[in-house]
Amino acid sequence: MIGSDAFWIVLTGALVAVASGLLGSFLLLRRMALIGDAISHAVLPGIVLAFLFSGNLHSLPTVLGAAAVGLLSTIGIEALHRRGGLPGDASMGLVFTFLFAVGVIGVSSLGGNADLDQECVLYGELAFIGFEERLLGMPTSTTILLANLLLVLGVLGVGYRGLFLTTFDAGYAAAIGISTAFWHYLLMGLVSVTTVVSFEAVGAILVVAFLIGPAAIGHLLTDKLPWLLTWAAVSGVFASLGGYALAALLDANVAGAMTAVLGFEFLLAFLFGPYGWSTWRRRRPQTGLEKLRPLGAPVKP
Repeated sequence: MIGSDAFWIVLTGALVAVASGLLGSFLLLRRMALIGDAISHAVLPGIVLAFLFSGNLHSLPTVLGAAAVGLLSTIGIEALHRRGGLPGDASMGLVFTFLFAVGVIGVSSLGGNADLDQECVLYGELAFIGFEERLLGMPTSTTILLANLLLVLGVLGVGYRGLFLTTFDAGYAAAIGISTAFWHYLLMGLVSVTTVVSFEAVGAILVVAFLIGPAAIGHLLTDKLPWLLTWAAVSGVFASLGGYALAALLDANVAGAMTAVLGFEFLLAFLFGPYGWSTWRRRRPQTGLEKLRPLGAPVKP
């Protein structure tokens, strides 16, 4: 029998995993998986600024402020890459390390005025989620994360065609009048909001893991987009369940245990998935490592 605290921990982790896995699938297909890492670090100064104005980490201004900083970081990365001539990875590295450093300085300067410190930023407070004040019968963070998941599902449901076309054929989408910039920044906005509302509960490490890991696992298991999204959600839920069990067994950090289980799931998918190790071996060229194709299946609509 799972206790009430354990139930809220697993449920909260699963809500983050599903929302992040769905968004991460589109980031992976757009070859932008690491931008989720950049945004998850870059939003920290937005959280600090919003707290200074609102005095509350669970307020709407916190979400809006941090999401705005996430979008600004995306715009900055694009500007440095396209107009400044820097490689994409260098642009991300410069922007997110600078903003993350500014955020850490802000967190340090808050001292005891906020329930937020460097350890919370990295690991979150998932183990103590059951002690939070209740909102609609659930811990506050869980309620907010459930609302965020419903928002993600709603946007993906309504905007599936736009995201689908701009992901697989941006040129065709632009030719028929679909704004690629709109869908790009809408996706980045959702990633920013998801990161912000997940930050205090699960920490930066688990947010990044859930943005990349479930999508990568699905990429090794299927070549169809609907199934990729399904596998990403399922693997994230299993990581939440297995991670809590591992943390309880070893008396370890919950977020770290969930990340470790997610890594084990990826290893299994790589070794035994239809588009993992066996496919990589069949694709391997006779000479030249530069000819290797990307791991996983070429995902189809």
